Amino acid sequence: MTGTKSPSSTVHVVGAGLAGSEAAWQLAEAGIDVVLHEMRPDRMTEAHRTATPAELVCSNSFRSDDAANNAVGLLHAEMRRLGSLIMRAADANQVPAGGALAVDRDGFSAAVASALEAHPRIELRRGEVTGLPPAEWTSVVIATGPLTSQPLADAIRGLTDETALAFFDAIAPIVHKDTIDMSKAWFQSRYDKVGPGGTGADYINCPMTREQYDAFVAALLAGEKTDFKEWETNTPYFDGCLPIEVMAERGHETLRHGPMKPVGLTNPHNPTVKPYAIVQLRQDNKLGTLYNMVGFQTKLKYGPQQQIFRTIPGLENAEFARLGGLHRNTFLNSPKLLDHELRLRAQPRLRFAGQMTGCEGYVESASIGLIAGLYAAAEARGGSLAAPPPTTALGALLGHITGGHIETIDGATRSFQPMNINFGLFPPLAVAPTKKPDGTRLKGNEKTVAKKQALSARALADLDRWIAEHLRVAAAA
Repeated sequence: MTGTKSPSSTVHVVGAGLAGSEAAWQLAEAGIDVVLHEMRPDRMTEAHRTATPAELVCSNSFRSDDAANNAVGLLHAEMRRLGSLIMRAADANQVPAGGALAVDRDGFSAAVASALEAHPRIELRRGEVTGLPPAEWTSVVIATGPLTSQPLADAIRGLTDETALAFFDAIAPIVHKDTIDMSKAWFQSRYDKVGPGGTGADYINCPMTREQYDAFVAALLAGEKTDFKEWETNTPYFDGCLPIEVMAERGHETLRHGPMKPVGLTNPHNPTVKPYAIVQLRQDNKLGTLYNMVGFQTKLKYGPQQQIFRTIPGLENAEFARLGGLHRNTFLNSPKLLDHELRLRAQPRLRFAGQMTGCEGYVESASIGLIAGLYAAAEARGGSLAAPPPTTALGALLGHITGGHIETIDGATRSFQPMNINFGLFPPLAVAPTKKPDGTRLKGNEKTVAKKQALSARALADLDRWIAEHLRVAAAA
């Protein structure tokens, strides 16, 4: 949308990634005028390739969509109940991925962009915000992500007098499907699991013998890697997105217990021989022409990538639509710098959202954009919003960001680190389930499954009450 809005009645959202797009949508849907600022295409980043809002740069997967047994699936369900634009676009552009929710990248981003541009209360304004937002912007949501431009990052550091933490995030290669040798590879999901839009045969699997695996790991360790700049050498990786060669450095068998684990799969070309390791590829676009190498984030240089990855059975003649890469991520020490509504303590007109707050993952980033938008909308109406219950996925993640991990253990300070949503962030159940519906006792893994399902059921019930008691009342007002 175009036009000029009154600075006093408008909320400015800086950054049109997943978090910023979601924050702008929630504000606009609540009746608040929004200016959504995006520096692309005037200034690009090392990872982005387009100027489209909500571009997916690392993976096309939103991970598990199982709301009953998985914390990220539960977060999906909560966001849908809260009218999430990101989840609406993801659901409309899903591609088969076993038990996961994966999307067609271009279709997903186009759907988000179309909704934002069509909304009468949203103005999408191109151009970089090169320092602290102007003083006349009385309410700002900063959602510039892990690739925040240097001028804005420096301004935030100067305001907080706090050095931002940082880690590296690596990108996995994408292969053209028609260059994969299916006489060696085959379609199957682990344990034939059927997920959203899937069939139970949604991944391409490439098997390895022990000798092939040993040679592959040796090549990873010897391959030429991207050089770090001097100021990058002490930056830690985030464990949820480690480069594959860094995993290999942690032990020869590490990959076989991670992305290359050979479980739940049977090679139809040789069903009597169990593969020693397996490389999986996941559909990356709706047409099914591109496949992402699952877990193969890398900092290898382009030449070694092609040479080493073409030693994988089935990928000998693979053509790559995109090779892997590496970029530096930054995030705030949020428990110290932000209040419980994600406002900067040093300057409360500035609210932060998304990955730079210390959440990790597309869905988590979007969810924090969602709650930041709801907080800003309530404030714009002259009121406030109670926090979502800590028993919900959204409330648990928000609690991690605004409350937790500045602590001392055995005399050493443990620093705040990025986090994916997981059931470990939830308050424990008052009474853990011990029996099945038929009255017989739960055994072994049944207890774990029952506990997760109970946590999920409690979360959705508590979220529904919160929506009824707080959001619907606010909307009516």
